[in-house]
Amino acid sequence: MVRTRPATIGRIGKTLAKIAVMATLLSTLATANAFADAKFQRWVADFRSTALNNGISSATYKRAFAGITAPDPEVLQKARFQPEFTAPVWDYIDNRVNENSVATGQAMARQWSPWLSRIEKNFGVQRSVLLAIWSMESNYGEILKRDDVMRDAIRSLATLAYADKARAKYARTQLIAAMKILQTGDIDRSHLTGSWAGALGHTQFIPTSYQAYAVDMDGNGKRDIWTSIPDALATAANLLKRNGWQPGKTWGYEVVLPAGRKFPSGSLTLAEWQKLGVVRANGKPFTHASEKATLKTPDGRGGPAFLMTKNFFVLKRYNNADKYALGVGLLADRIAGYQGLVQDWNRPFTPISMKEREELQHHLQALGYYDGNIDGKIGSTSRAAIEAFQKRNGLSPDGHPSKEVLSVLRRR
Repeated sequence: MVRTRPATIGRIGKTLAKIAVMATLLSTLATANAFADAKFQRWVADFRSTALNNGISSATYKRAFAGITAPDPEVLQKARFQPEFTAPVWDYIDNRVNENSVATGQAMARQWSPWLSRIEKNFGVQRSVLLAIWSMESNYGEILKRDDVMRDAIRSLATLAYADKARAKYARTQLIAAMKILQTGDIDRSHLTGSWAGALGHTQFIPTSYQAYAVDMDGNGKRDIWTSIPDALATAANLLKRNGWQPGKTWGYEVVLPAGRKFPSGSLTLAEWQKLGVVRANGKPFTHASEKATLKTPDGRGGPAFLMTKNFFVLKRYNNADKYALGVGLLADRIAGYQGLVQDWNRPFTPISMKEREELQHHLQALGYYDGNIDGKIGSTSRAAIEAFQKRNGLSPDGHPSKEVLSVLRRR
């Protein structure tokens, strides 16, 4: 017979005690989750009367909530982070305006040229702008293929309405609108998917905006921004047109500011800005001298400066963030064949190309630091991996995808 030493018995006892505590904790959590689910189901039942009072039929409501028994915890997690408002401007733009997004946009311009010509003619919005929006919103439809991004729109909005106090009013309104979309038959229940916030289709329209602007461009009787590229791009064009888009005009100009001079915060004509010493960064004259513009310096006076015209503020009707509208404008210009920024961003590191970013992710993955997508986009997972590698190798742990980090990785 094998004798077990007292010390070993003690360790076993402690282990069993830990297991018992963990089992109790898991049981408590399961009970709490069941209670939360029951509360959510009561909320769903109570919301039915609100929906019916807003024109939703009983059959539509039943179809919308079939199989939904609990809120989506990932929706609440994603709601805490919005890069338009939290990421540094250079980080936000680098991930969205790069050689990959430009090349794909130009390829899509060729592929969808006949439809883009019709949309331009009908709505007066340049194709490059629509392609940039498509890229910014869904990476030219690629995110619609990702189960980790796309979610059941009804469940997402119900989750926010039920559990997110800050967004509850928004979510209730959008939830009613989403059920109206289902009720009209533009999309079937299984394809009513969207982002964590309920943004729908290739061009990520919230349900109320879909109701206001959706277009059946391909003429099949449905306004389908999930599977019809013409419908999705025309819907985006319709939103811009109806919010005052000025055909044939730009969103803004990169400019150079004279040193040591203060400028007004309001809008002036381009001619007036020029009298103050503000000139285009590429040395060309302003196209419409009488057009009014507002000065923006998103990275401070040492970074790129811009005079934003009316179309910039129309782009913000799509997403009310300066970074978003700037990203669309810069990407649209690159897709159209214009040069990039003359003055680079004030990054605190030496930047690398998208291909080199993918290489960096490959190295980090091979070393066990990174388990995300190899796409060159530097999000929180990539930054955490870079920071962990930097700490292990005596580098400043800033998490930046720098040339210096890549050089060290290449030697490993």
